[in-house]
Amino acid sequence: MSDWLIYGIGFSAQLLFSGRLILQWILSEKSNKVLTPTLFWKLSLVASFLLFVYGYLRDDFSIMLGQTLTYFIYIRNLQLQGEWQKMPKSIRWFLCVFPALLIIYYYNNNTYDISNLFQNKDIPFWLLTLGIVAQIIFTFRFIYQWIYSEKNKVSSLPFGFWMLSLIGSSLILIYAIIRRDPVLFVGHIMGLFIYTRNLMLLNKQSCSKS
Repeated sequence: MSDWLIYGIGFSAQLLFSGRLILQWILSEKSNKVLTPTLFWKLSLVASFLLFVYGYLRDDFSIMLGQTLTYFIYIRNLQLQGEWQKMPKSIRWFLCVFPALLIIYYYNNNTYDISNLFQNKDIPFWLLTLGIVAQIIFTFRFIYQWIYSEKNKVSSLPFGFWMLSLIGSSLILIYAIIRRDPVLFVGHIMGLFIYTRNLMLLNKQSCSKS
């Protein structure tokens, strides 16, 4: 597959990721408080799907790991908002079966795939470790958000989510610069501003309540 097509898939994913953040940011600025629109989770799910494919085509395990960990959390948030059930059954089935199909594919191509992912000459072990740590921190924000939302029985984006976003995104940006990955760089350079702004809005909300 040509590099142009691979980067096209990656940039499409980041465009959707950025679009969800811009949408959330604009709506939050209008309301002067942090909001969690349903479209945020729908765009997240589609973007995660595309970025996983991009990570696979780039033989980048850290990207694939990050998307795998958050994929079903996006689905769960759509369930909490009552939107998952409204989607066509065919789409829901495809989105649920997709990870299983990948597992079967990897099982049947184990030697080739493992070699590419963990012995990629373009990604030294120390850089792969940095990427994995960055993705785990960045991904943990959604695990934190999921636990928080399950506890409160409502889908929301709390302070801890945005703080983990800021830390994880900063580390991924460093990884992107060293890796010379334009897709990751463009996607996270914009996010840093929005994460910081949401933390400021939440702090303002907290001060106004007290």
